[in-house]
Amino acid sequence: MELLGPESFEGQRLLRPGTWVVNFSADWCPFCEQFLPTFASLEGTGEFQVAIGDLTDLESPLWDRFDLAVTPTLIAFREGMVVFRADGRRGIGLGQDAVRAARAALAPGSGRPSSSPGPRP
Repeated sequence: MELLGPESFEGQRLLRPGTWVVNFSADWCPFCEQFLPTFASLEGTGEFQVAIGDLTDLESPLWDRFDLAVTPTLIAFREGMVVFRADGRRGIGLGQDAVRAARAALAPGSGRPSSSPGPRP
């Protein structure tokens, strides 16, 4: 799985062609570590690529570019543009619901943007 840093983005645009699901996470985040196997289950299951958006550095410009307050946060891009977002919840993180919602948003024929505030407790 590829690790993406600030140089992979221009503002909120991903500088990659195709469809990508990016898990914005940090090495120091226990919820990110817990979510990683669930996120990794997306790899090879659709017509999209998966990557990690590295937020380990608290000074990373990605925090502000994507208005990130919590890790992990899942954002899907189609031809560089955001088409789906699921923000983690403090003290909870993300779970299988976010992965299911991302798959649905990226399913063939789902061309319109969608977002999700993240899983409900």
